[in-house]
Amino acid sequence: MKTGELMLFIFLAGLSFAGVAQERKNHFNDPFLQVTSALPGCPVPEGPMFTPEQVRAEAHVRAQHGGSCFRSGRCRLPNSYLYDREIIPRVVSYLQQDGRFNHTSVWVLGERRLVTLMGCVQTQEQARAMEQAVLLVDDVMGVVNYLSLGSTAKPKYSTAPGEAQPVR
Repeated sequence: MKTGELMLFIFLAGLSFAGVAQERKNHFNDPFLQVTSALPGCPVPEGPMFTPEQVRAEAHVRAQHGGSCFRSGRCRLPNSYLYDREIIPRVVSYLQQDGRFNHTSVWVLGERRLVTLMGCVQTQEQARAMEQAVLLVDDVMGVVNYLSLGSTAKPKYSTAPGEAQPVR
């Protein structure tokens, strides 16, 4: 291989590695589901996307936070993240059956028995009612409310690629 070809090969290999290193995906398999879709134009949340570097940084924190719940006696399972795959489908079902939230566009994310609500509602009262409803679901420890009024407000969450950019 000639020097020029070798340099080109090294350069292309570096570009390939850089692309893989920054790949973002749901490495922790955090449950993230859409509940409703009635408000057109509501910014779509990005969801729980992490680069491999972020995964390494987050893994220790997740081990500490997840296990502390069990050690303190607040969880029956050894890690609080183990609840999420069961909680989020129940939250979705409960909100869809409630009827008060049919005219919203909402996504839910579960992390450590905390449910994050993202999307658009019609009124502040509707946002509060949804938060209170989610707190009634068994095993939910808390709710993070990132709901916006209408679909034109700037979202309080990271949006999917191609969507409106969040305010930071």
